[in-house]
Amino acid sequence: MISLILLAPPAAGKGTLSHLLEEEYHLEHISTGDLLREEIKKETPLGKQIKSVIDEGAFVSDDVIIRLIEQKLTSPSCKNGYILDGFPRNIAQAQAYDALLKKLHLSLGKVLLLEADKDLLEKRTVGRRICENCGAIYNIYVKESLPKEENICDRCHGPLIKRKDDSIAVFQARYQTYLEKTHPLIDYYRGKGVLYTIDATTGKDQMLVYAKKIIDCE
Repeated sequence: MISLILLAPPAAGKGTLSHLLEEEYHLEHISTGDLLREEIKKETPLGKQIKSVIDEGAFVSDDVIIRLIEQKLTSPSCKNGYILDGFPRNIAQAQAYDALLKKLHLSLGKVLLLEADKDLLEKRTVGRRICENCGAIYNIYVKESLPKEENICDRCHGPLIKRKDDSIAVFQARYQTYLEKTHPLIDYYRGKGVLYTIDATTGKDQMLVYAKKIIDCE
């Protein structure tokens, strides 16, 4: 079974690569944000608890996140493997995830680190455009990510919009959070011998080639 963790600063292409790997290897894409929304939508007791926490503007505890991930990893959808996107975000979550894997008798797998210069990532952020209908992502400053028709989605022909949080100020805040919280995971996983680096400046097709070489190498 393939199990992957993707680490990346904002706008490095983590979501894009996740989608490509999901299709290539038939993996389950696990986003903590999606797990929280799904639980709220089901209106379970846990979902109601999560909604209450979020409505108050507080952060959902690591214990709850781990509980949701455990539910997901033990579901049939993960039988071929999975990609963790956005988790773990810090050392404490990584250690909790290690304990969960031990409990479930699962291996850690491989950690893919996407690397790119901060200035490039900032440019990608402010140039990002998203289809209002299907969620496809484009970028007006990246040649290979341009839509064929200006402001129109190639897939569904829906309108492309710029999200409010795709601004320089928001990028700077997110990048600082990445440096403080997530960046220490690089040494953590390097120490375990499972960290592999991918050049995130090469474009999505080449990133997929690099990722496949890492995944297919036993």
